[in-house]
Amino acid sequence: MLQAINSSVTVELNVLDSQPFEAGQVLGILRGDARDVLTCERTILNFLGRLCGIATWTKLHVDLLDGLPVRLYDTRKTTPGWRRLEKYAVHCGGGHNHRAGLYDAILIKDNHLACHHRLTGQMLSPSQALHLARQALASQSGISPGIMIEIEVDSLEQLSDALAADPDIVLLDNMSIDQLRQAVQMRDKISPTVQLEASGGVSRNTLRAIAETGVDRISMGALTHSAINLDLGLDWVFG
Repeated sequence: MLQAINSSVTVELNVLDSQPFEAGQVLGILRGDARDVLTCERTILNFLGRLCGIATWTKLHVDLLDGLPVRLYDTRKTTPGWRRLEKYAVHCGGGHNHRAGLYDAILIKDNHLACHHRLTGQMLSPSQALHLARQALASQSGISPGIMIEIEVDSLEQLSDALAADPDIVLLDNMSIDQLRQAVQMRDKISPTVQLEASGGVSRNTLRAIAETGVDRISMGALTHSAINLDLGLDWVFG
């Protein structure tokens, strides 16, 4: 931000990214021309407050999973224009980053199947959708053949069909705790290498119970869209 206005203000950081801090602690010191500092003050605090809030909110959720072999992921439910920053904040809080866009992974969702049905009159099963996705990938130049393919299912019947096609990940959408347990058992029998991701309706109250079902991943849009900004301030010291 200071570089954007060609400022000579220097920045001394007392707390680095991912390091914890307490209320009242001095996070950093700006030294330089008062006009430049005042020009950027509010914008800098807005950025820091938002991103520190996401990192802190993520850390609170990650701590709830202590001792369990599960990873907590963000989603693409980010502030427009802020995705890279907000995903970095999730990383700083101990979370993991899901795909950044439509270009770095394939996620086949219910709306894709619905659109295909509308356009062709054919209702695809999860396994058929996965087959078509792989065919499309094979015909495209410049796309890595090893790109991750994930498919969303909302029933155990759909899961069974999807597992037969051996995707990288199956997203279990809004399933109950009992359904998630059954899904893990089904995966272990049919295709043990497929990762299961629980998503939808995940909250702090349900997070631990979901993780204890044995899923490999949990994704939460709330890590970014429901985080509360930290109240950070800038105080002048003259001398």
